[in-house]
Amino acid sequence: MQSSGRSSTVSKGNLWTGRIFTALVFLFMLFDGSMKVLKVAPAMEGTTRLGYPASVVQPIGLLCLVCTFLYVIPRTSVLGAVLLTGYLGGATATQVRLQDPWFIFPVLIGVMVWVGPFLTDERLRALIPLQSPRAAS
Repeated sequence: MQSSGRSSTVSKGNLWTGRIFTALVFLFMLFDGSMKVLKVAPAMEGTTRLGYPASVVQPIGLLCLVCTFLYVIPRTSVLGAVLLTGYLGGATATQVRLQDPWFIFPVLIGVMVWVGPFLTDERLRALIPLQSPRAAS
């Protein structure tokens, strides 16, 4: 059963590729958020090393999980993608501020966030065309 937001014109290849990208992002963000919510030592150390107080690690993890679950629900996937983009933008800004060469990692995850919805939602592809429309003959 397809959600009301998905168009029936999506090819099987696009549908499954989009689902795979969505699942990969979901699993990564679920892991990231869970580590912070559970206050696992490496997550605590890593976040505090980036300059954040230990008291905000758990709320950041909770925010990550909320955005992630909104992302994986088909009816709210675009909202979740927007929110995850903001979350990852903050991670990128933090990395850049510290001149960490790994700043590219949250950028790549942010791109992956949009691949899933882009491939599975015809309306999103119409909104963000990657090629110019063909001239009418």
